[in-house]
Amino acid sequence: MPIIERIAALKEEMTALRHDLHQHPETAFQEHRTAALVARKLREFGADEVHEGIARTGVVGTIRAGTGTRAIALRADMDALALEEKNDLPYRSCHEGRMHACGHDGHTAMLLGAARYLAESRNFDGAVHLIFQPAEEAAGGGRVMVEEGLFERFPAEAVFGLHNRPGLPPGRFAIRPGPIMAGMDYFDLAITGRGAHSARPETGIDAVVTAAHIVVALQTIVSRNIGALDSAVVSVTQIHGGDAYNVIPEDVMLKGTVRAYRPDLLARLEQAMRRIAEGVAASLGASARLDYHKGYPPLVNHPDETRWAADVASEIAGEAGVDREGEPIMASEDFAFMLERTPGAFIFLGNGEGEGGCELHNPRYNFNDDILPVGASYFARLVETKLARGP
Repeated sequence: MPIIERIAALKEEMTALRHDLHQHPETAFQEHRTAALVARKLREFGADEVHEGIARTGVVGTIRAGTGTRAIALRADMDALALEEKNDLPYRSCHEGRMHACGHDGHTAMLLGAARYLAESRNFDGAVHLIFQPAEEAAGGGRVMVEEGLFERFPAEAVFGLHNRPGLPPGRFAIRPGPIMAGMDYFDLAITGRGAHSARPETGIDAVVTAAHIVVALQTIVSRNIGALDSAVVSVTQIHGGDAYNVIPEDVMLKGTVRAYRPDLLARLEQAMRRIAEGVAASLGASARLDYHKGYPPLVNHPDETRWAADVASEIAGEAGVDREGEPIMASEDFAFMLERTPGAFIFLGNGEGEGGCELHNPRYNFNDDILPVGASYFARLVETKLARGP
């Protein structure tokens, strides 16, 4: 069963909507214009309920049909990144330092397209909750929605999410049961030495040299503390220290992320970081203090829901267009918080290669508008098959 004919006819409308969102990007918990647009569209389409202000700027719309009491949930993220766009597009970002470099504009447009179709056709029996989530990019809007009682207010037997994936051919799907995206924690590592004149380093304790040794030593965690068949990444992404050419600073700050597919591995990484940082610093006469912060848990797809989501995707793209054992990635996603609370599955949809297909979080990334009807049809078919009408 290919792309839904009615949704295919909505492509121009979805594209215009996506371009409008792309032109007006809003970052975490600041999605006021986006949320207002989503709520207005849901009401125009005829949603039975529209709830605003969930997790500050989140929106949930509910569409009902028939007399059934079952319900499922579909989720799209809305936020943009703090990144200067380098695309030369007629709809490029109007705001300096902000752009949709992850395709959340496309995800929102897809779910709104599915919402319009479902509100018109009502070809299902039960309720679908349409979750438009704020602050996916590192701020954990999904966690906040769950903590504020998302699934108590909008109970669902399953929840489904989708993300575009550059490098995967347009319109193709990839999914797998179990871990498909890594958990991510982040850290602030403060190193304290003793300041000195750069001409007389022997009078101080060099925090910069200590930091350099720690950065190198941290790279041994994965190679020498984690099993060869496990996956983990420790990345130091920031180094801050010093104010003058001729002053050895007393303090240096290291910041970065830690990623793995299992919570127990993340715990081991934290222990190893603390041991190495404190030990290396002490060996050089300095001290180190690790502030380790829990970020996103691993995103773990539930087996039954994954199998069923893949079946629905194959109706859209054909069996050859669905990789049921798709390669997991080390990036993280706060949809993981929703899957910790409710069964469900997260699927990737190919964004293509070449122009517009560059990697996510790149200032030249652009969402592929040709896949809008594919994603919207997938969302709609999830509802129509999971909540199929009886004979």
